[in-house]
Amino acid sequence: MRFRLGMPQVIGGWEALTATLLTGVCRWAFPWSTNDNQLHIAFGTHLALQVWVGGGVYDITPVGLVAGQIDGTGQAGYGTGPWGAGGYATPTVNDYFPRTWSGGAFGQDLVASPRFGTIYRWDASDTGVPAAAISGAPAMVTHCLISHTDQIFALGCNEEVSDDFNALCIRHSGVRRATEWETDTPADSTAREYVLTGGGRIIGGRAVGSYLLIWTNTSLFLGTYVGQLGQVWRFDKVGDHCGLIGPNAAVVVGQAAYWISPDGQFYAYSLGAAPVMMACPIREDFADNLALAQSDKVVASGVGAFGEVRWDYPDSRDGVECSRYVAVAVAGPDAGAWYRGMMARTAMVDAGPSSYPLGVTYDGQAYWHERGQSADGAVLSWFIESADQYLSEDRAILVRTFWPDALEHVGPVTLTLTSRFKPRGDETSKSYVFGATEQKIDVRATGRLFRIRLSGSASPSAFRLGAPVFDMAPTGGR
Repeated sequence: MRFRLGMPQVIGGWEALTATLLTGVCRWAFPWSTNDNQLHIAFGTHLALQVWVGGGVYDITPVGLVAGQIDGTGQAGYGTGPWGAGGYATPTVNDYFPRTWSGGAFGQDLVASPRFGTIYRWDASDTGVPAAAISGAPAMVTHCLISHTDQIFALGCNEEVSDDFNALCIRHSGVRRATEWETDTPADSTAREYVLTGGGRIIGGRAVGSYLLIWTNTSLFLGTYVGQLGQVWRFDKVGDHCGLIGPNAAVVVGQAAYWISPDGQFYAYSLGAAPVMMACPIREDFADNLALAQSDKVVASGVGAFGEVRWDYPDSRDGVECSRYVAVAVAGPDAGAWYRGMMARTAMVDAGPSSYPLGVTYDGQAYWHERGQSADGAVLSWFIESADQYLSEDRAILVRTFWPDALEHVGPVTLTLTSRFKPRGDETSKSYVFGATEQKIDVRATGRLFRIRLSGSASPSAFRLGAPVFDMAPTGGR
């Protein structure tokens, strides 16, 4: 459930994009439109690069691309992974990471890069031809993005002269020249190379309007377009001790970025300001149960229709795969309201240019989200539960009637009242089921502390809670 205009309501349902399952575990989805306004959606998995066009799924995996890792063993400390790999001491490119992808649209074509692979380009006019490596691009790239100047950026890559991998090296192509990467050829080349200061390694980056945000595992850098041959871009550190936990754990909504740092803190950054730690009342549950060795699986996305940011993450209570999410409203009247849920999505992306947000399951099923009131025709389960509340500290209270107040009530709803007389006393729970037309529900629960839970599991199912009323009376007992 989410909070909308101050009231809790069931999130929207989801419907399958296609009956065809993707090949491999998807960690990246990217929608874009071609020159003829046709929607394309790219999917990067640990085995393949695929694209959805006109209802069909096509394999555009680069020839010779070998399988990547599904799970991570890096950054978990001494003893994880094979000898010489893992997060002990200074991390290296030998750490084992789950395969993630990055990239964007270069004109109407797709640019995509598997982590620690090269950069590929796919001609969007031909679904029968695989993506091909971009000539001149670095052979080993941590993260790839496209700037507003139509320059392809390789973040954390091979240096131009030595060809050695440098985790803090940034290289970009010439303006609108995908294959121009040498800084002195031609003479008027706008391709350049930079090395960030401060140590650590680049994790990922995002474009924010005409600026770039580059995260290392410790810091945040702002990239500014200068536009001179002597200095095409400039990169300034704008925040320290606020790095990025994983390459997909940051999202841009409007002119602001939101992300999770390696220590499990939530951060926000707006252009011209400094990174700000976001107060999160449910952070402890998230941080205590995040499967740290799988942090690279964390995926951030926006839900623009509700002004929200969402993080899907692997919860150790469920295993090593993304199984739960936390979300917060960052705009509008509900700004600052957090909620959480259980949902297995390995990739998520907001609407635009598509009409709905898109999510992908571990087994490769892609869904439109916030669409309909069911889980692709199956039951949509939800609940909201209050904390224990004293209705009276002096005497016992008898709760006799519940008057529901709800909009968009679809499907049966269960009210569960849990009561006890003392903070550490025995609990008594009673449940009552009601429908959309019932004006009152007769209940019977006695105690001093009460906990209220509303839940549903139906297809379709919807519920927006208003101001429910309970009829109560003192029992005379103490």
